[in-house]
Amino acid sequence: MFIFDWNYVLWVLIPTLVISGGVQIYLRSTYSRWRQVRNSSGATGGQVGEALFDRTSLKAIPIRETKGELTDNFDPRAGVVNLSRSVATQPSVASMAIVAHELGHVQQHQQKSALMAMRNFLVPAVVISPNVAYFMIFFGLILQLTGLIWLGVFFFGLMVVFCLVTLPVEIDASRRGLRMLAEAGFMQTDDDRTGAKKVLTAAGLTYLGAAVTAILQLLYFISLAQRN
Repeated sequence: MFIFDWNYVLWVLIPTLVISGGVQIYLRSTYSRWRQVRNSSGATGGQVGEALFDRTSLKAIPIRETKGELTDNFDPRAGVVNLSRSVATQPSVASMAIVAHELGHVQQHQQKSALMAMRNFLVPAVVISPNVAYFMIFFGLILQLTGLIWLGVFFFGLMVVFCLVTLPVEIDASRRGLRMLAEAGFMQTDDDRTGAKKVLTAAGLTYLGAAVTAILQLLYFISLAQRN
C-alpha cells in the first residue's frame, strides 16, 4: 500500500537517493584524491598503525588485511583492526587518516567510552529491527491494525537511535585519530594535515547522511500510523 505512496517518493525516496548518492560521490572522490598523495613519512597504513601503538598510550592489538575497498574497521569482539589491502600497503595520506580513525575506535574501546558502549549494546537489536519493523508496518497497514504499525515504528526507531549514537562515536574517533597522528609525529606537512582532515570529514558525512535518511523514514512511518 505505502510502496506506491507519492509522499514516500517525494519525502523519503528522492531525498535518500540524493543524500546517499551525493555523500558516496564525495567520499570516493576525496579518497581517490588523497590516496594518490604520499604522506610525508612515507609509511604505509599498516606501518602507521604499528607506529601509533608504539608512540602513544594505546595497547597494541593485531592489525590484519581484509578484502574489499573502504572496508576498514575495528572489531571489538575479536580485538582486531581490519584494514583493506590498499590502505594497509599504500603510503598515502588517505591510508594514514583511515588507520588513525580505526585506532581512534581502539582508544575509545580501551578507555571504555560510554557512547561506544551504548552503540555496541544496540548492535544485536539493530541487526533484526529493520526487518521486524517493515514486517509489522506492512501487515499493520494490510490488516488495518494501528497498534501493529506503532510497534513497527518503535522497532525502526531503534535503528534511528543507533544512527544517532553512531554519529558522535565516529566524529570522536576521527578527533582522537588526528590527535594521535600529531602526537606520533605524522602531521609534518600541509598535505598531511589538510588531507587527513578532508578524508575523515568525508567519511563522517556518510554517517550523517545515514542518520538523516533514517529520520526521514521514521517520520514517514509515524505519519502512516497517524493516518491509519
